[in-house]
Amino acid sequence: MKGLLDQRFENGGFIITKMEDLINWARLSSMFPMTFGIACCAIEFMSTGTTVYDMDRFGMAPRSSPRQSDVMIVAGTVTFKMADRIKRLYEQMAEPRYVISMGSCSNCGGPYWQHGYHVVKGVDRIVPVDIYVPGCPPRPEALIGGFLKLQEKIRSESLVAPKAIEKLMQQEHANV
Repeated sequence: MKGLLDQRFENGGFIITKMEDLINWARLSSMFPMTFGIACCAIEFMSTGTTVYDMDRFGMAPRSSPRQSDVMIVAGTVTFKMADRIKRLYEQMAEPRYVISMGSCSNCGGPYWQHGYHVVKGVDRIVPVDIYVPGCPPRPEALIGGFLKLQEKIRSESLVAPKAIEKLMQQEHANV
């Protein structure tokens, strides 16, 4: 009995695809999120890696170094004191880099920004956010849904104009 691929390529068939699609498939199948958590949402992020939810099936291997990761998951309340460190970690990540904002506190300041002068009203004021995961705290299923949305975004990206080149072009247009 032959396997599916043996039957498909029996007559010398070929697989034809664009190089861009192949590279995007490799990128979305090997996302490396940075492992750091600020508050209670970090517990939900950690539970996403357990055997019940199995983050590994998406090709995700958490990394502890920003230089080895390409996805930053901001999970929890962002204070002004922590904002500097988040920005520094983001800048140390290699391009292309992505940010997932997880939970109400990192999305919009949560319940703390009204009564505290120390809470940032959303991490998007510090770093550009690609995917927002709502909830307080969001369930692991919601974070997995955020990963799937990020994979859709990566799949549709063009390699011709990466984010860095787009930013440079925008700066040049602003200076003119």
